[in-house]
Amino acid sequence: MAAYRVLILGGTSEARALATALRDRDGLDILLSLAGRTEKPSEQPVSVRIGGFGGAEGLAAFLAEGKFDLLVDATHPFAARISANAAEAARISGVPAIALRRPQWREEPGDRWIQLSTIPAAIAALGTVPRRVFLATGRQEAHAAEAAAQHFYLVRSVDPVTPPLALGNATFILDRGPFALDAELALLREYRIDAIVAKNSGGDATYAKIEAARVLGIEVFMIGRAAAPAMETVETVGEALAAIDHRLPPAMKRGV
Repeated sequence: MAAYRVLILGGTSEARALATALRDRDGLDILLSLAGRTEKPSEQPVSVRIGGFGGAEGLAAFLAEGKFDLLVDATHPFAARISANAAEAARISGVPAIALRRPQWREEPGDRWIQLSTIPAAIAALGTVPRRVFLATGRQEAHAAEAAAQHFYLVRSVDPVTPPLALGNATFILDRGPFALDAELALLREYRIDAIVAKNSGGDATYAKIEAARVLGIEVFMIGRAAAPAMETVETVGEALAAIDHRLPPAMKRGV
């Protein structure tokens, strides 16, 4: 029996966990694709390709030429273009697809969220009076802060922001989650942060900053997710495994 080929579009902890869970399954051939935006990606448990596909049509051709049986979109919840391309590529190629999307964070008692749809809108909402801002959005859109240079910015990202931000009052930290609550509390206190700009990414790895803001009464300018493309969606690795198992030929299903 030919191997059942699965292409996982990754770059998240969920994609890595899913690949790990599928790695040793008999009859499966797993390829994990990374966009290449991170200079030093984490070590992965399966074969990896790095780089884009050339849009939806390029991805559709890759799926067809590689004789893939399933596409799993396990990219970051804010990778909107990649997810849109994945949905369109699945339609063009006829390859079944599922999306693994971690649930969003939900506002809890004690939170001081200001909900916005874009990072530029969040930067504008900080106001004109100088503030001390933790910019926790990653490097891709950090340059939006240049529109409000009156604030102090603490900028944390996995890789350096390039080109460098044109800001005279900023501190840069290179770090990769998961982050612990005690460390986030210490960080916010050390830099006397009074506002956080963050994406509603969901998950546990970076939630500690939201908890820390709640403890310290700090405002969080929370960027909401754009509407996801229509695709069968699961929220956990366990649900993704069940969805994949449902599609396997009978001889490959667990317990057979």
